[in-house]
Amino acid sequence: MLLLLSSNYWLMASKTTRVILFTIDGLHWEAPKKLAMQVFNTLKEEGTYVEKSYMIVPHHPTVGEYSEFNSCSFPNPILHQGTIFIDHRNEMVQEVISTEFQTAFVVNTQAYQSVARGFTTTIMDPFLSDAEVLENAIVLLDSQDIRFIRIHLQSPGTMGEKIALHSAKKSYDNNIWAVGSPYVEAIENADLLLGKLILYLKKSGKWADTIMIITSDHGQSNNGWHPMMDENSWTTPMLFVGNGIARQRALPYFEHTDLMPTILWLLGIQRVVDNTGQGRVIEAVKEGDVQIDCNHPQYIKIINEQIKQYSILHAKLTLASENNLIIANLLASLNNQNLTPEPFYHQDRILEWHNAGSPDHLIEANEIILSRMREYLKRNYF
Repeated sequence: MLLLLSSNYWLMASKTTRVILFTIDGLHWEAPKKLAMQVFNTLKEEGTYVEKSYMIVPHHPTVGEYSEFNSCSFPNPILHQGTIFIDHRNEMVQEVISTEFQTAFVVNTQAYQSVARGFTTTIMDPFLSDAEVLENAIVLLDSQDIRFIRIHLQSPGTMGEKIALHSAKKSYDNNIWAVGSPYVEAIENADLLLGKLILYLKKSGKWADTIMIITSDHGQSNNGWHPMMDENSWTTPMLFVGNGIARQRALPYFEHTDLMPTILWLLGIQRVVDNTGQGRVIEAVKEGDVQIDCNHPQYIKIINEQIKQYSILHAKLTLASENNLIIANLLASLNNQNLTPEPFYHQDRILEWHNAGSPDHLIEANEIILSRMREYLKRNYF
């Protein structure tokens, strides 16, 4: 298998016919270094790699307006819509492609129904194993002229959640890397399935005009699952390999909002962008003498860090307010937007983020409130 994946077998075509988004749920950014992911690491030498791609905090409200239109966590609609200003009316990447070409989504859960809109073919069966997900995807690739397909292996993320919540008295209790960890087993199995997909593409003659993007919808905590406060939850590897992709190139930064515009660009599809929260085309993934952009605004990383600081400061102020009514009044006024022109744009207001007008202004408005909260604490009201 590794021989077939080596550079001797890489054929480059002049045009990219299809893009495959191979998603390993809950892939920790250190997994390629720590685990037996021989296929992934072999492909890494032949492609463009991002050690940490950032996505918005993987929160998943089950009540409120967000839950009315979204069946999965924040990173998924943001990935498919290509913007931090998500709205169920926004066009998704597959909807743009499906106007001209066939598309597909195969996954072994029904959790992603809200981001499946517009795919030509959708298979969402919670009773499928990861191996069966791959088998179904290969059948579709073999029988249809699919230009974009998302293949999502859910088991690693499920095992991460199991370790976080149901591992008491196990050897891997709250440790995804421990001996006997089902997370490790699921990740290494996903790597083997990735190898089987590559072999199919090569044997069928499809590899020469295919680009593969290997990543996850969110990261993984060392303790399992994806708590919002853990930066490991916000980051995951990102690997581009295949037709025309730059080899042995490393990019310093990438955001999941960049995936939609970059996928469309790779397929030669033009789209008018009318959303200021939109990601950018990352042209450095393509081969050639290009300047790697080190000036990414890093909106998602900054916003995530602001959300984390807000949660910490809010907790400290809440504890202080128990015995200090001055703090209690200040906190109430802050929550009611009486002291600042705008609210803090935290995770519970994600559908209001577009009101900020731009990511730059959103970050600026958040920082005003964070500064005010720090000021309250410095007044020693404790």
